[in-house]
Amino acid sequence: MDVLHTAVWVDDIETQLTFYCDGLGLEPTREFDLDGVTNTYIAGESDTEIQFKHDGTERNIEPAGLDHIAVGVDDVDATVDELVEHYGGEVVNEARTLSDKGVRIAFVADPEGYVVELIETLDE
Repeated sequence: MDVLHTAVWVDDIETQLTFYCDGLGLEPTREFDLDGVTNTYIAGESDTEIQFKHDGTERNIEPAGLDHIAVGVDDVDATVDELVEHYGGEVVNEARTLSDKGVRIAFVADPEGYVVELIETLDE
């Protein structure tokens, strides 16, 4: 058993891909159409993917029930600055260090309002 992907509806696929691929360094992995819906997948170094579902209509779907998507980054502070300055990100929770967990985290909303937790593993 394994977690393979998480699917979320988006209105503007190009803006989402710019945020996640250009802003966070994830890569498109595949795309296909099924029943009038385009399914675009992105991933990092692991096999786990994020699936964006889009069909050209504006759905205005609130991200109900989805708390956040977690993404590992090399530098939380620099990534937050980059996402906010260049990719339409909005800070939800400022960066902070959880010394007992060995991580630095921050939460940023993507252009469609989905919250992304950025996690930097600290050197011990």
